[in-house]
Amino acid sequence: MDAPSILLFDGHCSLCNASVDFVLKRDAKKKLLFAAIQGPEGQRVLKHYGLPSTYLDTLVLVEKGEIYLGSTAALRVARKLRRGWPLLYAMIIVPNGIRDVIYRWIGTNRYAWFGRKEICRIPTPAEKARFLSLDHPL
Repeated sequence: MDAPSILLFDGHCSLCNASVDFVLKRDAKKKLLFAAIQGPEGQRVLKHYGLPSTYLDTLVLVEKGEIYLGSTAALRVARKLRRGWPLLYAMIIVPNGIRDVIYRWIGTNRYAWFGRKEICRIPTPAEKARFLSLDHPL
């Protein structure tokens, strides 16, 4: 079995947290580990892959040692989910520049539309195993 992919998200973003909840429920094969970008685990991943510690512009997906950002990361996550969600991956044929314009527009407005949490998400005891730990190999 392949090592799980790592998905970094903005832990203060209400939309991002709701997206994590959505993915957790649909990632039946547990192909993803999660970490808030602002937390020590997320910061460790950013540093390892040469991204700035202040990087909050987009989802960051690490899959088999490769890094994916923005709409590409979101589509690759959809491909890992159950039921019909992998069908969204067909959108990968749309040029990245076009997909990311829409992705950035939502990202720019996410706090205004969905709100911002003052504290980063802390996984529940039931979720703990699905979140990246500092000792997990990158």
